[in-house]
Amino acid sequence: MTLPKTPSFRLDGKRALVAGASSGIGQACAVALAEAGAHVTLVARGTGKLNALKDEMTAQGMQVSVLPLDICDIAKTETAVADQGPYDILVNSAGLARHTPATDTTEPDYDAVTNLNVKGAYFLTRAIAKGLLIANKPGSLINISSQMAHVGAIDRAVYCGTKHAVEGFTKSMAIEWGPHQIRVNTICPTFIRTPLTEPTFSNPDRMKWINEKIKLGRIGEVEDIMGAVVFLASDAAALITGTSLLIDGGWTAD
Repeated sequence: MTLPKTPSFRLDGKRALVAGASSGIGQACAVALAEAGAHVTLVARGTGKLNALKDEMTAQGMQVSVLPLDICDIAKTETAVADQGPYDILVNSAGLARHTPATDTTEPDYDAVTNLNVKGAYFLTRAIAKGLLIANKPGSLINISSQMAHVGAIDRAVYCGTKHAVEGFTKSMAIEWGPHQIRVNTICPTFIRTPLTEPTFSNPDRMKWINEKIKLGRIGEVEDIMGAVVFLASDAAALITGTSLLIDGGWTAD
């Protein structure tokens, strides 16, 4: 009898680009990929936090480089990715939320959130894929979406709309690039404890709502995302594309 062999979760020899890597979920994803053996390029707008993260990761034996970049600048992003690539793995964790009732949404807020969450994400994903197509290489492209890409919520009409859009273009890209063995997926977290989410957690009414919706009875930590991103990036997920991995504590189960 020949027993099946579990595909490797290791990422040795792979090059990964993580956007939004300076804090929160992006930082956790960068560490997870590097721990699994990938060389990780850290991307964010500023250099201070990126360099501090690079120094700490390098001190622990991880392979890391820094690429200061605003992914809303499409031309610069495409040039940088073409010059530095090809990358085998993309994790796009750059995102923005400005929560208000829909009747109070301002055009500048709508444009800012949409420009980063949809346009920036779309063209960054495309840029990484173009490098892989030119090099005739397979790859795994992961956009950090949200449970709000599958439900709605008060004060989050714009944010929900952008994340629904990410799910839509992810499926289309997965269909288009599947024959080239380029996989495109999303990770959809629930509320994760990060510096950006602390204002929500300090609001008793919001916490009551969150606790009622998360069936496992706790908010998420960045560590809850780390195993998922390594899985989707690795050969263990070789037949997974065009789908969403919900890490929501059961929020969307009903």
